[in-house]
Amino acid sequence: MFWRVLWKLLRSNGGRLLVALIALSSGAAVISALLNLDLDIERKLTQEFRALGPNLVISPGSDIRRIEAGAQTPSLMDESAAFAQLERVPSSNFVAQAPYLYVVARSASTPVVVAGTWLDELPRLNPTWKLKGDWVASRADDSRCLIGRNVARQFQIAPGATLDFDYLSRKKKLTVAGIVDAGGAEDSQVFVNLPVAQNLAGLQGRVELVQMSVSGTAKSIAAYAEQLAKLLRGYDVRPIRQVTEAEGGLLNRIQLLVLSMVVLILVLTAVCVLATMAALAMERRIDVGLMKALGGSISRVVGIFLAEIGLLGAIGGVLGCIGGVALSRWMGQQAFGTAITPRWEIFVLTIAAMVGVALAGALPLRLLGRVKPAAILRGE
Repeated sequence: MFWRVLWKLLRSNGGRLLVALIALSSGAAVISALLNLDLDIERKLTQEFRALGPNLVISPGSDIRRIEAGAQTPSLMDESAAFAQLERVPSSNFVAQAPYLYVVARSASTPVVVAGTWLDELPRLNPTWKLKGDWVASRADDSRCLIGRNVARQFQIAPGATLDFDYLSRKKKLTVAGIVDAGGAEDSQVFVNLPVAQNLAGLQGRVELVQMSVSGTAKSIAAYAEQLAKLLRGYDVRPIRQVTEAEGGLLNRIQLLVLSMVVLILVLTAVCVLATMAALAMERRIDVGLMKALGGSISRVVGIFLAEIGLLGAIGGVLGCIGGVALSRWMGQQAFGTAITPRWEIFVLTIAAMVGVALAGALPLRLLGRVKPAAILRGE
């Protein structure tokens, strides 16, 4: 009998219940999409920020600086010793790394910053760099270089041209393989393979610093830096603050925005259901009066109506979750160029939230307990 009465109630007020169902389904779709975005945003942002370039720098520590305090050259690291220790570090978060040695050489009597590094690592270490020409794919290539766009403009050269470098009477002629557009200080530098810069400066086997790109959140990158610092004793290991702090701050703001939107949508959905249920309660006074006149208890009567609205909330939650999957995929494509991965736990959470919102919006149905059967039977 309970389910028969429930079915009759659903059929008799289809118009008003449809309005409540649309509100619940729409709210569930947006909420499930936002929650899926919130759970996946950390991974997406991490991928986006890794495209900004290296986020860890290893440089000579205080011990090395004290040893070389009387030297004419800046504090440098031993390349083989540093990378021998780096090989001991777990590489699960590792993306790319490259040592650097900077030399201010001259080309056509003009000072030029020459950066010695591993040219084959530059595309992975700086994936957003634009290149006109070809990358240098071998670390053993000592005849080609990459130049920044400002250097190319200054010397009026294109890929395939040659540049002569002079440093302390040491000379080197290199062919320009490509022109780099990095959007930063790198646009005013010339990139050569590390041995070329070391030979030009007379600093064989020495590097100034190591840049690394490590995947993970701002917190995990900081933890990884601490782990590196413990293993690489004598060296300074520090995250690039502009990248890690920007990532952490942006992630916190987005998560706060998502949470605020979810709460707002839940409130608006509850208000919509509340308005619908208030009108429905007025229409059902006669039904309630007859039920009570036939001996139905108020708990039984209200339980039927709560079961009705709870079922409506569950249906709206299921329909909304289905729409939320498509909405989250669209949001991911628009924001990150890749779909957001739906999480099954969001389905359960969204359906439970919609049932709770529906029951909260059904508070006006509790007023039906005050209906007096005698007054209904008298037509009042």
